[in-house]
This record gives sequence, C-alpha cells and structure tokens, in this order.
Amino acid sequence: MLGSVVDVAELSGERPRALEDLLVATAAGDRDAFSALYDATSARVFGLVRRLLVDSAQAEEVTQDVFLEAWQTAARFDPERGAAIPWLLTLAHRRAVDRVRASQASRDRDLKTGIRDLAVPVDEVAEAAEIAIEHEKVAEALTSLSPAQRECISLAYYGGCTQSEIATRLEVPLGTVKTRLRDGMIRLRDVLGVTT
Repeated sequence: MLGSVVDVAELSGERPRALEDLLVATAAGDRDAFSALYDATSARVFGLVRRLLVDSAQAEEVTQDVFLEAWQTAARFDPERGAAIPWLLTLAHRRAVDRVRASQASRDRDLKTGIRDLAVPVDEVAEAAEIAIEHEKVAEALTSLSPAQRECISLAYYGGCTQSEIATRLEVPLGTVKTRLRDGMIRLRDVLGVTT
C-alpha cells in the first residue's frame, strides 16, 4: 500500500484503485471493493480503536462494527468533501468513544447497585435498647388514655384486630370504636410529642 492507493492489481489484474474509489464502489454494493478497502485499512482502524479501548478483544469487536457501519453507510461518503481514511477513522473514533462511555455507564450502574445491596452494619445492642425505650414510653403513654381508648388501641395494634373485629368483641358500635381509636391516637401523639 502506498499513500491512499491500494495495489489490487495482483488480485484483479486491474490498475491500483484509490481508497475513495473503493468506498464509492462499496456504496454501490461491490463486495470485492469492500474486501480490498478492508484489507487496506483494517490495521489502521484497529490501531486507533486499540489505543482508545486498550482491551484487544473489545477493539476487535469495535473494528468489526466500524466496517459493518462503513458497508451500510458508504453511500454517505462524498469524495469531494474528504478522503476515505479520515472518514473511516472518524467512524472508528466515534464507535470507540461510544464503547468507552457504555463501559463507564455500566461500571457506574454496577457500583450504584453494589452500594445499594451492601449490607449496612447495624449495632444490634443499640437498636434493641432504642426499641425497649420506645416500648416503655408507649406503655407509659397508654396509661394516660381512658380504659376504653386503651382497650381499643391495644386490640388494634397489639392484637392485630380490625375495627369491625374490635366492635364485635367489645359489643359496641363500629363508630364508637373509630372514635375511641382516633381520640386515643391524638392523645398518644400529644403525650409522646409526635408531630405530623
């Protein structure tokens, strides 16, 4: 290969063809021209991609993608606006940068997932102490309620009963149970200093 001229004379018995001519012929669907273009430029394209990606296997994949894109979009090449090598290297550079960005995005996602899934160490003794203190506060606050309110709240929150089940068990109207629960919860919030 000399400059931008490919010696395909040995293969076809014709005069050497410029890379631009090979690219134009590729746009017309000439497989031999594409093969000659690939043979003449693949090492250079691979070299650029390899410098950007470092990983040889990924560089091979991206180089293959570049030539697939060149085959599919050769009609966009205009020899009046530039040479074939810069056109191919632009495709290669764009594909390699896209691969780098995709790899970085993948690493970022993996890192975020890893952080999210990372078990946070818990001080079980401190947590148990906090829970015990909260239980004591609630038990003390319950003593400030009327016996009817305390009974309804105990059945609902400690007994797991629904409002209808509480009404049936206590033989009172459902509206009465709802009122006792509401008033009891308001009183507990006041006593415990909880703000909503």
